[in-house]
Amino acid sequence: MQAIMETGFDIIYLCTVIFLGVQMIKGAKKEQTRLFGIMAVVLGGGDAFHLIPRAYALCTDGLEAHVQALGTGKLITSITMTIFYLILYYIWRKRYQIEGRKNLTIIMYALAIIRIVLCLFPQNKWISADAPLSWGIYRNIPFAIMGIFIIVLFYQEAKRNHDISFRFMWLAIILSFGFYIPVVLFADVIPLLGMLMIPKTCAYVWIVFMGYLEWREENKLVSEF
Repeated sequence: MQAIMETGFDIIYLCTVIFLGVQMIKGAKKEQTRLFGIMAVVLGGGDAFHLIPRAYALCTDGLEAHVQALGTGKLITSITMTIFYLILYYIWRKRYQIEGRKNLTIIMYALAIIRIVLCLFPQNKWISADAPLSWGIYRNIPFAIMGIFIIVLFYQEAKRNHDISFRFMWLAIILSFGFYIPVVLFADVIPLLGMLMIPKTCAYVWIVFMGYLEWREENKLVSEF
């Protein structure tokens, strides 16, 4: 039952975000929309490296028989999620016409590089069944700091500009991290916590959907002229 439900959910998720991303890239009239499309494709494409092997494992001989493929997928997903937040940072800059603030950009790139470098350390034991919790925490510290920056930036600018379309962007990001962190910390002890990855995924779809709805609204206004 888990295999059917989880695999079905993952297929719908991957197809949805990649489809929305491709649509935005193809129809983009603004740089912000194109970035949203690229971000969605990066999200879906990166997650596919983990979710497809997981679905295959669940539907065949179990997760234990595919530790190497699943671990490699997790590594790729960790890197693409870092890129996801970098792109979201540039969406924030484009949407609110942010100029300068080079120090902030340097900080975001530094956090992204530190995160990716930490992910590449062999101590993570990605392809091992006994990956250490400590390295899961280390590599997620710069990732969480990136998330905090993005949350604060979107909250401040959406409030300042009375941005109705993105007024809940900060909340969607908080939810994504709120569901993700307990999985990183406690899923090995309480496997049921892995179910939190479903609402976490829904939060990411919400983020992508905000950009998609904005694009659709722009197209509607253009067609009326």
